[in-house]
Amino acid sequence: MARGSKLGTVTGWIIWLVVACGFGAGELLAGAGSFFLAPFALGAALAAVAASVAGETAAAVVFVFASILTLMSVRPLVHRRLTSTPELRTGGAALVGRQARVTERIANREGMGRVRIDGDVWTARSLDEDVVIEPGRTVEIVDIRGATALVMEW
Repeated sequence: MARGSKLGTVTGWIIWLVVACGFGAGELLAGAGSFFLAPFALGAALAAVAASVAGETAAAVVFVFASILTLMSVRPLVHRRLTSTPELRTGGAALVGRQARVTERIANREGMGRVRIDGDVWTARSLDEDVVIEPGRTVEIVDIRGATALVMEW
């Protein structure tokens, strides 16, 4: 077969497409979180397009540059996204910053005070020792210490 014939160009892009599918299948078999073969699959897919339009030399150049560019730019982003865990506050830490309603007068010196947080009643103390907060007021939860909410008037 003569070099540069129509059949050679058609065969070239099909080979690049098969290579792209191979890299894609390898990525799927590698499991979640690898994202190593996907950039090469993308490079090969773009090389298939280049082979059908501009020939094999252009396809090889496109494959190398697209693969390297994707590997260097997208892989770190995907890797960071796949390996990071969302910050999830649970227990008392999830209540910090929320609002509560005072149900029993908060007076630290008298050792009394209760607030209602989402339907639950908690023992409460004022952030400022000298501040007395009357029932019905809205407070913000500053900290949870054991089973006691440390609050400040909102």
